[in-house]
Amino acid sequence: MGQARDVMDRMTTLTVEARDVDAAAECYADNAVVVTPDAGEVRGREQIADYWRHFIDAFSDSHFDSLGKHETGNAAIDEGYFTGTNTAPMKMPTGDTLPATGKHVRVRSCDIATVENGKIIEHHLYFDQADFLGQLGLAP
Repeated sequence: MGQARDVMDRMTTLTVEARDVDAAAECYADNAVVVTPDAGEVRGREQIADYWRHFIDAFSDSHFDSLGKHETGNAAIDEGYFTGTNTAPMKMPTGDTLPATGKHVRVRSCDIATVENGKIIEHHLYFDQADFLGQLGLAP
């Protein structure tokens, strides 16, 4: 197992399982960028931590069920399902806050993280936003 895989596993465990966003943020370089289907580009460690915090806080029992973990060169790739129950308000990219729905979601996702010098410099998250919002009862 290489450096990219180690960093990605640590970030996933700290964020989704341990819910320690501050520690997970240390897995990112100061000038890292995260690209998401909901918030677009999120730049810098502080903004990335805020993105994760709003998302993770909204799902008190979050979990990642892995379907596959891969590594090639300085990139780690994870495929699986994010699961959790929406038990707290969720901040939307528009700035609006949605009240908790109490709904359980299970959304398939794929993440690709590029690592340099032990830190994630670029992280792409892929998930079906329409499916996610539909499971929350917010879209048809």
